[in-house]
Amino acid sequence: MILNDQEIFPLPVDENVIIPVHKNNPKIVLTDGYHITKPLELIYHHLNVYYFKVVCVVDDFQLIAGLAIMIIFYSLGLLTGFFLLKLFALFPIIYFLFYYYINRNNFIQIRPT
Repeated sequence: MILNDQEIFPLPVDENVIIPVHKNNPKIVLTDGYHITKPLELIYHHLNVYYFKVVCVVDDFQLIAGLAIMIIFYSLGLLTGFFLLKLFALFPIIYFLFYYYINRNNFIQIRPT
């Protein structure tokens, strides 16, 4: 995570990170080296503590469902001999690659908790 284009904070998995902010309206940007989020500007009204969660647009359920779709369509294509069903088995891979390479700005997101 990058704060105000100056400070870099690593985000360990499943751990809270406390970041002291000395100026009002800080801008936060998340990056993993390839993907980058839009700058999020925090505005202090009444709260002095904000809680966020960093998430990926492709969650675990989508990965499991994509794997199941791939296995089902490829198995049906193998058993029936229809080449089109084998091609449909590639749809989850194309979908995930679209989000990973083409839709890079939305791959990782900052969500309030």
